Amino acid sequence: MGKLVRLGLLGIVVGAGVFWWITTPKVWEPDALAGVSGDADKGELVFAAAGCASCHAVKGSEGADKLALAGGQAFETDFGTFHAPNISQSVEHGIGNWSFADLANAVSFGTSPDGQHYYPAFPYTTYENMELTDLADLYAYLKTLPAVETPSLPHEVGFPFNIRRTLGGWKFLFAGKGWALDGDLNEEETRGRYLVEAMGHCAECHTPRNAIGGMDRSRWMAGGPNPDGEGRIPNITPHEDGIGGWAAIDIETYLNSGFTPEFDVAGGQMADVVENTKLLPPEDHAAIAAYLKRLEPLARAE
Repeated sequence: MGKLVRLGLLGIVVGAGVFWWITTPKVWEPDALAGVSGDADKGELVFAAAGCASCHAVKGSEGADKLALAGGQAFETDFGTFHAPNISQSVEHGIGNWSFADLANAVSFGTSPDGQHYYPAFPYTTYENMELTDLADLYAYLKTLPAVETPSLPHEVGFPFNIRRTLGGWKFLFAGKGWALDGDLNEEETRGRYLVEAMGHCAECHTPRNAIGGMDRSRWMAGGPNPDGEGRIPNITPHEDGIGGWAAIDIETYLNSGFTPEFDVAGGQMADVVENTKLLPPEDHAAIAAYLKRLEPLARAE
């Protein structure tokens, strides 16, 4: 009996050690960040492609007001309601005192400056594919934006989802998965993949999720239920259930204007996305279209 107890205690210690190792927040090594500098002008396009204002601007803001990144927009999910934080240059309420390393760790790994896990309502499982040079450009651009002295709203998350350490286990399962579309891609398709899978985080909405919130990569871009319970997110694969009837020029037009081939117009959160994509150059619209055309055609996810 004594031997069994010792073995049991050993198993508990080993299991606790493995859990602690798996759930330890990741950060960039200082050597990886050394010498990386940013360009604010380039960062403005990164800001648009990554859709930062869509979540972090005050709901209903327009024009220059969308650059006052006070946060506050709410995202209702099965795990609770998440509120986009203030990411303005406020030192007290925003990220005004963040270093480049702080931003890179947050965007790439979902790790806060104090070493805590961020909830994946912040789409770092997409942003982790971004190049450090683009992150440096984004950091430089954010530094040009105003400070807004509005406190961030707390998330409304109950037990056990309010235990931040367990998010490390979620990341172990679902982060760091690389590219969904792989294989022999031409230059335009490769650029489109980067815009969609690394910056635009399209899959965060258009790919269905499993019971614990991980994306079902076998159903990539096949649409699914809207997390807030209202309507459905459309299928954007080249299947007849999706955008299989759209020509590449139709996709490009939609990204620039919000108008579909059926003369419908983007609404809801997609209208905010189009506000961002229309700021991208025409060659990026073409690259996104080329990428979407290369996806596996999948029937609409139910």
